[in-house]
Order: sequence, then C-alpha cells, then structure tokens
Amino acid sequence: MQMSNIPFGTTDWSQIVPTEHQGATGMAYWRTLNFGDIRVRMVEYTPGYLADHWCVKGHILLCLEGELHTELEDGRLFTLKPGMSYQVADNAEPHRSRTTTGARLFIID
Repeated sequence: MQMSNIPFGTTDWSQIVPTEHQGATGMAYWRTLNFGDIRVRMVEYTPGYLADHWCVKGHILLCLEGELHTELEDGRLFTLKPGMSYQVADNAEPHRSRTTTGARLFIID
C-alpha cells in the first residue's frame, strides 16, 4: 500500500457521523474517513449482527471491544477479542462476520 498526499491530522471519531448498514441480522454503524484509495473506519456491530454477504475486500481489522467471529467461505472460523486483529488481501478468501455480544472495530481497507 502506498500512502501519499495525506497530511498529518488527528481524528475525533465521536465527531464523524455514523452511517447505518443493515446486516442479515443486526446493524453495523460505520464512521468513515477516506484518504485517496484508503478507507479508514470505526465500526460498531450491534449484538446479534450477521453480515449479509461474503466479503472479498481486503482489510486490516483490529477488535477494540466485544467479540467478533469471522467465518471464511471454506468453513474456517476465527474469533477476535479486544487487542486481536486480522488481515486479508483483496479477493484472497471470502469472509463474513458475526457477533453475539456486539463489537467495536478499527478497520483499514
């Protein structure tokens, strides 16, 4: 990833207006900033959230709060707790996430 033309800045995520994204069940609330081709998000999943699609976008994801279960299309399952992260490339391994308790994530993609 080449990061260019991004001046130094700070972000108060509480000042970024969230957008709502309906899952198959539950909701996701995204606070999003874009820096050229790089999207940076603070995402909150409500308890009972299940993604409504298999995602093929690459991400670097850090779990800040709660517990996130990510399933790969091949059946493997991974659980993230606060302080844990995952990374996956574009078009590498389709994945979808769910949470029973809710989760707050920091995502770069």
